[in-house]
Amino acid sequence: MSHILEITGLTKTYAGGLTALKDVELTIEKGEIFALLGPNGAGKTTLIGAVCGLVRPTSGTIRAFGEDMSAHWRRLRARIGLVPQELATDMFEPVQRAVGYSRGLFGLPPDPARVEEILRALSLWDKRHAQVRTLSGGMKRRVLIAKALAHEPELLFLDEPTAGVDVELRRDMWRQIAQLRERGTTVILTTHYIEEAEEMADRVGIINKGEILMVDGKRTMMERLGRTEALIALARPLTDLPSALAHFPISLNEGGTVLCYRGGGGRAGTAEVAELTKALTRGGIDYTTIDIHESSLEDIFVNLLEGGEA
Repeated sequence: MSHILEITGLTKTYAGGLTALKDVELTIEKGEIFALLGPNGAGKTTLIGAVCGLVRPTSGTIRAFGEDMSAHWRRLRARIGLVPQELATDMFEPVQRAVGYSRGLFGLPPDPARVEEILRALSLWDKRHAQVRTLSGGMKRRVLIAKALAHEPELLFLDEPTAGVDVELRRDMWRQIAQLRERGTTVILTTHYIEEAEEMADRVGIINKGEILMVDGKRTMMERLGRTEALIALARPLTDLPSALAHFPISLNEGGTVLCYRGGGGRAGTAEVAELTKALTRGGIDYTTIDIHESSLEDIFVNLLEGGEA
């Protein structure tokens, strides 16, 4: 993969003294889906605004497509699409005209066939003559995506794309975002929904109070910071742990009826639980049930924000 976006030392301090971004370092690879997670006020929207020219950084550099954004802003911005968090569009405009107008804003000639293709892909073709104000919340958000795609961007920002959308429509939009990536579009999304990142993202970044806490591949992050927990109900209570089990990260509950395992995340933790059950069998220790829990991305996210371990 090659870098499509490189952010170095990006800081934004507002006149009132609020620092929204603190020395942010971030690199986005071409063709990936990158999810930026963080609570309200973490700096997600400010970061997007800085890349898209809506926020002027206090310091730092932004390079897009290998070029300095500050030196070639107009030309590079034309290759970037933005779906804002707020419904910022003319509510009295018919859908088809609104999408076509967005294409013209970036100096592209009219292309009814391309607009039709976008509207059909987003299940909006039947609504092409309807005024935006008459659409449901989910459909209005699709119009924003259509407008952002009208000028055929190579890099697409989605700021809370499924906020206020019901579960069924949210999953439908996930599929549409995956299809964008299949067509070669690099997608960066911010979200409050951890399941959204877990479902779609190749890599995940966690931001809080304007600082990037971590960036890693989703699977790598879950295996490195995640935990596997298993509760094994014993057929007969134990008074203490046999020496043959001493090397496992386990403990007994107070009554000696449940063996508690807490080890590494991902495949390593699952494999160790399997070894533990074999050791129990070899030692003649019967058990009745095993309840295994793997850390989710949400567990890792919450613990990072709290400054602890997953």
